[in-house]
Amino acid sequence: MSLFEFKNDFLIGNVIAVDTASIVVKVENDDVLSEIQVNNLVVIKASKQRQTLIGMVNKIIRKFGEMVVDSDEIEKDDIVKITLIGTLLDKFGTKENVFKRTLESVPEITAQCYVMSNEDLSNFMSVLSVNAEGKDNSLKIGNYTLNKEAIAYLDGNKLFQKHAVIVGSTGSGKSCTVATLIEEIAKLQSSNAVVFDIHGEYEPIIGENIKHYKIAGPSDNVEDEFIYLPYWLLTYEEMTSMMIDRSDNNAPNQAMIFSRTVLECKREFLNNIQKTDIAEDITIDSPIPYDINALLRELNHINEEMVPGANNKPKKGDFNGTLSRFIQRLENKVMDKRLNFLFSSDESLLNYDYMFELCSKLMLPASNSGGVKIIDFSEVPSDVLPLVVSLVARLIFSVQQWTDREKINPIAIFCDEAHLYIPQNTKQGMETQSSTNFERIAKEGRKYGIGLVVITQRPSEVDRTVLSQNSNFIAMRLTNADDQNVIKKLLPDSLGNFGELLPILDVGEALVVGDASLLPSRININRPNPEPNSATIGFWSEWSKENTDNSLDVAIESLRRQTKI
Repeated sequence: MSLFEFKNDFLIGNVIAVDTASIVVKVENDDVLSEIQVNNLVVIKASKQRQTLIGMVNKIIRKFGEMVVDSDEIEKDDIVKITLIGTLLDKFGTKENVFKRTLESVPEITAQCYVMSNEDLSNFMSVLSVNAEGKDNSLKIGNYTLNKEAIAYLDGNKLFQKHAVIVGSTGSGKSCTVATLIEEIAKLQSSNAVVFDIHGEYEPIIGENIKHYKIAGPSDNVEDEFIYLPYWLLTYEEMTSMMIDRSDNNAPNQAMIFSRTVLECKREFLNNIQKTDIAEDITIDSPIPYDINALLRELNHINEEMVPGANNKPKKGDFNGTLSRFIQRLENKVMDKRLNFLFSSDESLLNYDYMFELCSKLMLPASNSGGVKIIDFSEVPSDVLPLVVSLVARLIFSVQQWTDREKINPIAIFCDEAHLYIPQNTKQGMETQSSTNFERIAKEGRKYGIGLVVITQRPSEVDRTVLSQNSNFIAMRLTNADDQNVIKKLLPDSLGNFGELLPILDVGEALVVGDASLLPSRININRPNPEPNSATIGFWSEWSKENTDNSLDVAIESLRRQTKI
């Protein structure tokens, strides 16, 4: 039995033109015309039995003709352009009323088109909820704006398999949307995700399978809740992007000597711990510990080396004096307390098994004492933030890449404030290296069970290659024209003017489009409990208080220590 009654009172008119995924309907009922708005859903009788086509109004046009003789009336033709978005099957197997995002057929010329009544709309939205509810991959995200009683579900598999983008201006509810997703993921027994929390705003999000870590600050010690990323985890390209000034005439020699010396130090470390069997097989990028102080001593030796010359008189070696500036930069980095998480002198960080301990924190699922890991990067200096964030992402990708396919446990990476470390216009080596790492994850991550969720308030400033690899969009209110245009270009052309809603969405409301959504929809996202520390501070309300706390002394002391107290 059909879900829709096709009453004449809701008849718009008949189809007069058919394209691959769109139709044109001539309006026959002027009274119904006032009920139609752009982006409304309509139903069209299909050419096949027991099928109904679902469409979305793309454009409403009124054409005026010549004035009728002996009359004040003007001839007019009202037409509605409609994008076809799917098929409702009365029966599919043993199930009734199943919606599919495919066109089983196209309507015939003269096929009748109807606007959905309130009852039809409620029934259809209920069908969408029932179709998704109870499936292993159903992810409850909110309620449909068109019918607040109907629960909106996403396909959890497709959301992370095909990557996702969450965008929205400040105050649009973007952080709450991320928190809602985190809460839903954490309910799963083997949940596995990493959240890059750039400003520490997700600290209140708690749960059985949710763990919080912080990148170590200047005064932190090696403890379980802190994460250290020792320098020996950096690849050759990452290390040189931070250490070598490419404008220096000696930069090529510095890079060559650095790579050669690091490789020697890594081999020496392996020989010292009786792992000589792999010492000859490693490369400069192999994550093997080495002593940075021993490296500096060897570089200083090369930089000051004197060799026998004519008449046995000593002369400067080939690289004498060429490493001075490089050594200075490296020593400054090692002594910089802000980079404690990279250059800490704690001996436990030079342990061969440290990488296993680190990756266990980052990558284990909830069923193995892991789950959703929220990593606080708020105390990482902004100048090295791209390098540090992309290092964590690359580590996850590399380990997944070298894991047997049958044993891969999928993991999602949430990149909050992505415009800060996946920039469209790179200005320096570290930013370029970061974008390169994330581009590779966006392109190849699906093969290794890595889902990427790009979260930003400025999509126009995010690397276009990374954005283009995403097949799911959760777009909240965007007020900037450049940001709107980026998202509109990424949305399917068949959606027509759907993207024009971006600047008028309510707080907490989103356009959800992509493979994970049964239907391109406006959805009111569920509020998380508790909410992240992202609420906008009420200026006028705070200014109206008779008394306020004075915490300047604590803030200043935290600034001096470069850690919050």
